[in-house]
Amino acid sequence: MGTKVTTEKQILRQLDDGLVLRHATVEDTEAVAEFNSRVHSDEGWDKPFAPLAAWTRDLMNGQHPTFSVEDFLVVEDTNTGALVSTMNLIDQVWAYEGIEFPVGRPELVGTHPDYRRRGLVRAQFEEAHRMSAERGHMVQAITGIPFYYRQFGYEMTLALGGGKEAPIGLIPELKDDEQEPFNIRPATEEDLDFIWEVNEQRRARYMVSCVRDREMVQYELNGRSKDSITRGEYRIIETLEGEAVGFLMHPPMIWRPAIHLDIYEVKAGASWYAITPSVLRYLKATGEEYAKKAEKHNLERFQLNLGEAHPVYDVIPHLTWKHHNAYSWYMRVPDIPAFLGHIGPVLEKRIAESPLLVGLTEEVKLNFYTSGVNLIFEAGKLKSSETWQPVQRTDEGTVRFPYLTFLQVLFGQRSYKEVEAAYADCYGEGKAEIVLNTLFPKKASRVWGIQ
Repeated sequence: MGTKVTTEKQILRQLDDGLVLRHATVEDTEAVAEFNSRVHSDEGWDKPFAPLAAWTRDLMNGQHPTFSVEDFLVVEDTNTGALVSTMNLIDQVWAYEGIEFPVGRPELVGTHPDYRRRGLVRAQFEEAHRMSAERGHMVQAITGIPFYYRQFGYEMTLALGGGKEAPIGLIPELKDDEQEPFNIRPATEEDLDFIWEVNEQRRARYMVSCVRDREMVQYELNGRSKDSITRGEYRIIETLEGEAVGFLMHPPMIWRPAIHLDIYEVKAGASWYAITPSVLRYLKATGEEYAKKAEKHNLERFQLNLGEAHPVYDVIPHLTWKHHNAYSWYMRVPDIPAFLGHIGPVLEKRIAESPLLVGLTEEVKLNFYTSGVNLIFEAGKLKSSETWQPVQRTDEGTVRFPYLTFLQVLFGQRSYKEVEAAYADCYGEGKAEIVLNTLFPKKASRVWGIQ
């Protein structure tokens, strides 16, 4: 836990009792790695989890395409030289119906047990949000424990995970006279373009997705440490003649005796129905190999962590599934009017395709009780998206959303009517339901975030 004594120049903020908030340096690498392996261990501080240390080193070694060592924030106790709280900010780009927007992803947020409830995480979030604003991020997004990040202006707004699982014994075996029709092999750098192209096809299915360029795909293939918790095994699915028809990615281990599949895609024109049995048999063989090496669990299940909606679920519905509900991304949109203006072309397209609202000309006022947004449409075009302050009861606007619940509707996680049913103080008048359902329809998203 020791680290070099900081210089005055590195300090971002003086906190109480000799604590300082600063950017990390390369010299902090081992201290931050050791800290994260302990503070995020499911088994407690005294039982460090090495894969978290490996991920931290990967972030701090200068090889990650969107992250630099200074993107780690640390709180140091200058009385002892120990790091007592850390977090980071990972740059990335997401897309909303094809319109890209910059995102800052806070991660690895943690405080030593002896230093909790002293506002250290809040101080780091204030600095991370300042950094994010300087970089032009329109949204911040984080995964984490229930409720916690609501304290810092975040709302659970976007599906995270979700999928299906079944007993490993349900995977169909080849008959004695059958040959496996598809080969599954490790991906190489020669497959970069194919993986990128098929992933772009995958992203088009979803309303919100994370954009990956070829450099990021290359890093994920070969740049992560072997024992990092974030490393995935990429595999190419090909015909017996060697034609690539899809790719998949899974962790290099079994979890709670299941083999997990995190990404599975086939190229346009290829048959999910024909390919999937080979993929399942590959999972079984690979899971058995991992189980043998781990010497902890027998392989019992396979789990498809492919989101709440995925083509493969329709291909093999005859298997007995256990459904895993999605958790949620926390999202923060510091300037909602600016974001709505940014995705204006999407809103205009939705209006143009609506038989009820085509040519919409009116003001759509979104009332958040303490603030609001006025969307002004003329002939179906968004002329402006401006901050609007509700000042009296007689000017309540088109629809009222308490707290940050509008973000659930904005990002398609829930329909307006679902939020209205859950919150008595969410309601609209006139044609509010038609307008909200048109502008912000409920639609599946799957964000494969950069970490």
